[in-house]
Amino acid sequence: MKRTAVWVLAVLFLSLAGTAAFAGEKLMVYTSMKESLIGELRDAFKKKHPEVDFDYYSAGAGKLMAKIAAERQSGKITADILWHSEVPDFYQLKKEGVWEKYVSPEAKVVQSTVKDPEGAFTPARLGTLGIAYNTKKLTAAPKGWQDMLDPRFKGFAIADPALSGTAMMSVAMLVNTFGWEYIEKLKANGAKMGAGSGQVVDDTASGHFNASLAPDYIAIDKIEKGATMGIVFPKEMLVVPSPIAIFKGTPNLKAAQKFVDFLLSRDGQTIVANEGTLPIRADVAVNKKHGLPPADEAVQRAMKVDYLKVMGEKESIIARFQKTMR
Repeated sequence: MKRTAVWVLAVLFLSLAGTAAFAGEKLMVYTSMKESLIGELRDAFKKKHPEVDFDYYSAGAGKLMAKIAAERQSGKITADILWHSEVPDFYQLKKEGVWEKYVSPEAKVVQSTVKDPEGAFTPARLGTLGIAYNTKKLTAAPKGWQDMLDPRFKGFAIADPALSGTAMMSVAMLVNTFGWEYIEKLKANGAKMGAGSGQVVDDTASGHFNASLAPDYIAIDKIEKGATMGIVFPKEMLVVPSPIAIFKGTPNLKAAQKFVDFLLSRDGQTIVANEGTLPIRADVAVNKKHGLPPADEAVQRAMKVDYLKVMGEKESIIARFQKTMR
């Protein structure tokens, strides 16, 4: 009887200990993804992993990096994961030894213009940018990047690359493909620098700008909600991978790995695709209604850029763009 009682108490103790551990997993994600996307991913992830207390902080890439820099200076990084679209930041932080290496079992299916074989970071979305245009302001749709130099398409806007990671990488790709003279010609044709990527799309929908460099999922969401806009993706595509990485030393490593696995899985990437952007998996269907190609085709059509070179030139690219557009 005593032996039975001891056994019952032991089982109860282990059960309570397991429950405490089960309830103790936490996860904080810093991301530049749109609230609707990260919110839906959070809900689906928590449904699959109720043991993880999931939270996120959403802001532009520039603000995220400033926040991380301040936290590193204070000696405590609050985030467990970073997920945004400014690829050079991930290379730079890898160089500084900030990342916990992790190769997810799902990483083998990733379609991307950039990969890190050492597992410091993994692309988790193929952000594409097209030309969004106000259909009341422009009666004809632009077809390619050179159209934006035509007076018919005057009034083109690009987000400030200091605030937007997608804008930063897009400017680098445009310059690498067409040269700085292209940016100068855009300015001569009345192009302007806006605020963040979402704001320039809002300003295009309102008619403040005739057209803008627009992240796919932001523009498509506006269009499907009734905005008088269209979007085109020229043959030379702006494809900006959005890497995800785990901070070294996080006390929530298992939870972070679970989220990376989920995000790269078919379930996670289906949510990404349903938000009007490109998944990193070829086996996930893409909504082609607005001209988005499959992930593998987008990778083939993508403008080329040397991310390591951009890492060293980031500040000068931002400064020259701002000076040109101002």
